[in-house]
Amino acid sequence: MTKNKDTKKEKKEESRDLKKSAAVPKKAAVKTPAVKPAKRSIKKKEAPQAGDITIKAPASVKPARKRVTVVRKKAALAAPAKPEDNKPQTAEEAVPHHKVVPEHKTAAVTAQAGQPAGKDQVPVKPAAPAEQKKTPAPAPEPAAQAQEESKERELLLEIPIAVKDLAVKMQEKPSVLLKNLMDMKIMATINQLLDEPTVCRLCAKYRFKFVPAPGVEETALGMHSAPDRKELLKPRAPIVTFMGHVDHGKTSLLDAIRKTKVADSEHGGITQHMSAYRVVLNNGEITFIDTPGHEAFTAMRARGAGVTDIVVLVVAADDGVMPQTVEAIDHSRAAGVSIITALNKVDKAQANLDRVKKQLADMNLASEDWGGKTITVPVSAKTGQGIDDLLEMILLEAQMLELKANPGKPGKGIVLEAELSRHRGTVCTLLVREGTLNVNDTIIVGKQYGKVKAMFDDHGRNVQSAPPSFPVEILGLSGVPQAGEQFFVVPDEKAAKDIALKRQEEERLRQVKAPKRISLEDLHTKIKEGIVKELKLIIKGDTQGSLEAIKDIIVKMAVDEIKMEIMHAGVGNINSSDVVLAAASDALVMGFNVSADDMAKDMAVREGVDIRIYNIIYELGNEIKAALEGMLEPKLKKVFQGRGDVRKVFRLSKGGTIAGCMVVKGRIQRNAAASLLRNGEQVYEGKISSVKRFKDDVKEVNEGFECGISLGGFDAFQEGDVIETYNIERIARKL
Repeated sequence: MTKNKDTKKEKKEESRDLKKSAAVPKKAAVKTPAVKPAKRSIKKKEAPQAGDITIKAPASVKPARKRVTVVRKKAALAAPAKPEDNKPQTAEEAVPHHKVVPEHKTAAVTAQAGQPAGKDQVPVKPAAPAEQKKTPAPAPEPAAQAQEESKERELLLEIPIAVKDLAVKMQEKPSVLLKNLMDMKIMATINQLLDEPTVCRLCAKYRFKFVPAPGVEETALGMHSAPDRKELLKPRAPIVTFMGHVDHGKTSLLDAIRKTKVADSEHGGITQHMSAYRVVLNNGEITFIDTPGHEAFTAMRARGAGVTDIVVLVVAADDGVMPQTVEAIDHSRAAGVSIITALNKVDKAQANLDRVKKQLADMNLASEDWGGKTITVPVSAKTGQGIDDLLEMILLEAQMLELKANPGKPGKGIVLEAELSRHRGTVCTLLVREGTLNVNDTIIVGKQYGKVKAMFDDHGRNVQSAPPSFPVEILGLSGVPQAGEQFFVVPDEKAAKDIALKRQEEERLRQVKAPKRISLEDLHTKIKEGIVKELKLIIKGDTQGSLEAIKDIIVKMAVDEIKMEIMHAGVGNINSSDVVLAAASDALVMGFNVSADDMAKDMAVREGVDIRIYNIIYELGNEIKAALEGMLEPKLKKVFQGRGDVRKVFRLSKGGTIAGCMVVKGRIQRNAAASLLRNGEQVYEGKISSVKRFKDDVKEVNEGFECGISLGGFDAFQEGDVIETYNIERIARKL
């Protein structure tokens, strides 16, 4: 019992000593009047009663630490901070707020209190000094906050996109988007696809900025559009195309070059397997392309394929410049390629080189010996004269052009021809323009794709790779592509299949909506918007004198906003070659006292080319000038509806004369505008008064059926006449 009382007294004394050791330094440190109430509270707590024997050592430390923290906070608010040297060196203040008290410092504090240091001792943590107190960040200004809210957020979307997918991207309910579409007078369902203008309007309403997401095609073909570094470019062989008039010796000249310069040691003879081949010389290589003519050449260019570097214009020395020679020159200039003139058949007695050179000089192709810049080489395909000089000039021109390509990148090139073979499947002739094409590469060609299973060179030998300017024949495509399509090597077959399916869908949509090219109606608007900088024209006339007069009118037309350029001018009707050139160059086709053949009309509708025919020469110039000034009057346009051939003429006593016809194209409607053509000339223009099918009057007769037609005010039908019907559309001017 006595022992327990002594133990309690010792604990009581230890707690009293610990209170004094913790509180006395604080008394000395705090001397400001603001701390006086705290001092009284400390003094009041320092005198414990004699019967208070339940106080333990850990409990006695905590109140002292709490009182010290309160005192220090009040002192920091009442007085400015003091330097570190003047601070009291107590155990609590010597320890930072965020650190645990080390063992040796805890031992020093407990030693002052007369208590041994232990591992279970709770360290005393003082409050953080006033200098370390963090102040809250200032609130953002209202102007900056409003600017942040008004800033548009970018939204990557693939077009077309369904309403429900767009709602997920915008984090909005689909019903809300459907209501907004109804406000825009668009009735849509949750699965309906939205086009780009509609998506842009919805994004603007919700403060989103529409950004087209890169599609599968852009991702897969992006590596082909990246520019090549100069150190990776290597010289490549020039690609040469022979063009000229019919029967001027193009094929004979190609055969002469092939027989004299192409060596075939394995097969013992020269066998041309495809429309492109290589010639290896001592100082370089040349790749020749044998195209059917300038029309096919321009058709390739219309599909975006730059198929050739140099054009060799073959002109017969005994015949001179002919109409197709002029067309070949115009097509070559439109493509922007170099022209080398080869004067063939110089071995004939009728050859007159000076006369041909003068004709070429009139076409701005003056030879070098006449002071011009065009390389002109006299050759003979029959005797072989001048062939070596021609090949040397081609290599010299190629060096001046500095033709280079990167052979280390994936292959890219052009389709020269393709066919479906019964035994080999799809056989495609390709010309590599950039990179290298290897066996087992996956390629995409227009709407077709496939893996290259085998490759052959121009002699039919197997090859494993094809560098730039190398023609090859491949197997393995899924279908037959069009000549002039570009091919690209893609990473995998799945990407190629996705691109092909997407292109097939786009082709179906394109067939529904015809392409829109330049026309006189919207010429003024495009000039003002800066879309059109020059007006390209293709002019066809009935005589050479009419052509010269039209050229003078166009040249004298002073227009500051736009540049006038005549792409081609010739005598004769408008044909498909003119339409192809217009589609490739985005030009207008204008004719004077001529007509357009059926193939040209169909192609013009399909390609969206504007064909205009005039009977008065000044109307042509006035319409161009009015279109440039934006004052074009509304015009009446004839839209073809149907054509019927008169097979038999029936003369009735009461019903007048009826033409028994077979509808060969389109349909024949009652009361439609019609014209009767006889031997290509218009004999009658008016309306169809009645259409009969057997004995019944009908409203229309479709293609492939027979009918009886009577024209209002005309009965002089003859067998062999052609009746064409059309709708008249009034086209208003567009400012």
